[in-house]
Amino acid sequence: MEADKKKKSRKFYWLFGDLLIAAVIIVMFLHKPAYFKPSGGVKSRQVSTYITHELSPQFYNAIQLQKPFNIVVRQKDINGAIAQSGWPKESEDIKFSTPMVFFVPDRIVLMGTAVMAGIEFVVTVESEPSFDETGLLNLTVTKVKIGAVHITLLARTIAKRMYAKRLAETDVDADSLRAKIAASLLDGEPFEPVFEVEDKKIRVEKVTITQGKLTIRFVPVFQPDVSE
Repeated sequence: MEADKKKKSRKFYWLFGDLLIAAVIIVMFLHKPAYFKPSGGVKSRQVSTYITHELSPQFYNAIQLQKPFNIVVRQKDINGAIAQSGWPKESEDIKFSTPMVFFVPDRIVLMGTAVMAGIEFVVTVESEPSFDETGLLNLTVTKVKIGAVHITLLARTIAKRMYAKRLAETDVDADSLRAKIAASLLDGEPFEPVFEVEDKKIRVEKVTITQGKLTIRFVPVFQPDVSE
């Protein structure tokens, strides 16, 4: 009789332990950082004036001078631009709300909520841009979380599979800047950060991330004079 009581007691503790672990996992998945306070977004597809009236003119005018220059992106203003791009967005059975970008020292943090089967999760993606000794840029995704649960390896595997499927279904130039950025994010492949604007080429020489601010250093790339 005593043995049966001990056996039942042991089963109860195991069941309680399993339920406790399940509860902790659920709480971790549903965790929402206190500093993440997303806006509702707007349905208008109007482009933010921060991009069209400030960043774009600065960038274009600086390129014409053919001298090194910096472009500073402010966290508050870029989040305002994101909010104006029309949210929420849906992909298959998942609805995504307005994401937010946080610039913290040496890192870019992207956070947003995803609703699936009526349950809302906070998704966090962190990237640490870096340059190697040859000047190649890598946009390494260092962390992916749902709530407080790290799913970096799983997320990278799923993202690579989805991107490969997209490449197979569409005509995408593997040497394009967009494809190289995707390969850097998904596979950690560094690339030469050079692109052309009209007839001028520029290189991203340095990326500096401080609290609330992203500074990108550009330098012109001069073409050799073949006539000489």
